[in-house]
Amino acid sequence: MSAAPLLEIRQVSKTYALDHRLSDVLARKPRAKLRALRDVSLTVRPGEILGIVGESGCGKSTLGRCIVGLDTPEHGSFTWQGGAFDGDRHTRARQIQMVFQDPYASLNPRMTLGALLDEVLKVHGMAGNAAARRERVDELLLMVGLTPALKDRLPHAISGGQRQRISIARALAVEPRLLIADEPVSALDASVQAQIINLLEDLRTKLGIAILFIAHDLNVVRHISDRIAVMYLGEIVELAETESLFAEPRHPYTRGLLAAIPMPDPRIRTQAPGVEGEVPDPLAPPVGCGFSTRCPFVLAACRAQHPKLEPEDGDHAVRCLNPAASTDFKLTHPD
Repeated sequence: MSAAPLLEIRQVSKTYALDHRLSDVLARKPRAKLRALRDVSLTVRPGEILGIVGESGCGKSTLGRCIVGLDTPEHGSFTWQGGAFDGDRHTRARQIQMVFQDPYASLNPRMTLGALLDEVLKVHGMAGNAAARRERVDELLLMVGLTPALKDRLPHAISGGQRQRISIARALAVEPRLLIADEPVSALDASVQAQIINLLEDLRTKLGIAILFIAHDLNVVRHISDRIAVMYLGEIVELAETESLFAEPRHPYTRGLLAAIPMPDPRIRTQAPGVEGEVPDPLAPPVGCGFSTRCPFVLAACRAQHPKLEPEDGDHAVRCLNPAASTDFKLTHPD
């Protein structure tokens, strides 16, 4: 029996009005609108790592920003531990924190690492007096695998991997229940990526926090995630337990993503087609299924009817009128 959700997202939509060009103003054209999220529904369970994958621009980061309160959706709702989600960003920040792709851009370059962590503790009323805060700063540094001797350094004086650890420590300072990690390793070397991934797994085990892990690298997401949601054009097109998704992908887009994963053995090939063509213009998405213009299995109904995210069996759900059979996707060796 599944645990009660920590966070429940219901029918969340987010639209951005794009900047008006002078020619559009003179022609009295309305502002173009980009629908970044389209009726997204999702649950995050206590203590789980939920991966969110998809191509750039599919809405992954926008979803994370809406959850943490940096962006406000125009439709939909959030439920936190079965109750209404408090709209106060300060209160929400005590429960949910976010780690960004570029740690240097989110760290004040004029503040020492110790001061950065101390500031968070003061703002949120954590750890009491100055002496208690200093002790807590040391604990946070050790928690993310850094020595307290680094606390007098500025962000530019440490490596990219160390800066990301500081970002994680700052997020953990308020003892959140949910950590949103938005592409936390994509700018790092492979060896450093592995260290950060292992750190997040250890923190989940030790602290019991849930992690929403946003990334585009399926190999990384497979390693760390309990479940994976695949996004395309602002929608979740497939959601499943990690091993189920990799063993039996049901959506053609998921199949294409998996087929594109580089294999260490060049003799291994997939029997599934990759994703061909270009992503449609998000300002003018296709009528019907958003993937219909690129799908190798498209039906006439796909171009007219917008599919719903429907459960197929157990925790596996897919948004497709012609879901791919699990036996169609295989990794094979040549004879």
